[in-house]
Amino acid sequence: MRSVLPPLDLHAHIDVGVPEHELQGLGVVFAATRSLAEARQAVERRDETIIWGVGSHPGLARSHGSFEAATFRSLMEHTALVSEIGLDGGSKISLDRQLSTLRAAFDVLADQPRITSLHSYRATDALVDELAQRPVRGIVLHWWLGSARATRRAVDLGCFFSVNAAMFRSPGALDHIPADRLLTETDHPFGDRSSPLPRHPGGVLPVEHAIARKHGMQPEAVRRLMWVNLGSLVRDAACARLLSRRVRSLLVASASS
Repeated sequence: MRSVLPPLDLHAHIDVGVPEHELQGLGVVFAATRSLAEARQAVERRDETIIWGVGSHPGLARSHGSFEAATFRSLMEHTALVSEIGLDGGSKISLDRQLSTLRAAFDVLADQPRITSLHSYRATDALVDELAQRPVRGIVLHWWLGSARATRRAVDLGCFFSVNAAMFRSPGALDHIPADRLLTETDHPFGDRSSPLPRHPGGVLPVEHAIARKHGMQPEAVRRLMWVNLGSLVRDAACARLLSRRVRSLLVASASS
């Protein structure tokens, strides 16, 4: 598939020590971190097409133990992305502990919005409840597996959804997500295990083709739609100034094509 717009991957995991030249040609990738210690290294990078996130993974004890709202706020000043935070119903970490961290993050995001990629494994209803009580702009529900009711609630709350290849094996939630709220992701190396080799961040072509089949579109049109949707998300989070010049230029190109 030929397109002037590169692949768009809203959620992938990349080692923060990988040299920039090894990441060239992957497209535009939003890279999730799992702790503030990892995020501290990530936000010092100046990659043109990799947007590094500030994250505190809800399923990891070390992420909660090192989370400090002041540090979180400080790190956010350097990036347009908060990723990966949320709730994990499969973790041994108590839900109360997870909620404490998430609410502290939401308190910061309430007046300093960012593109925010949320984890919701086995906790979709609880996460939507939190979003209903603590409205935050710029929300992307990553690898969303919620019920029809929870999905419709999330749509009504203004959420976007980043979808990967694994989600099309059980596509129930996808039936309730409007096309203008969709974004592509790999969640490399987890969500792309069913994708053809080679698998890498930015390898969203199988997802684009799956979206195209579902919505009766051409894959080229899906690529453009993903960029248009990203533009809507960036405006919602009011964080364009924190994106690289290259990414901003691509957003302009997608809006005019």
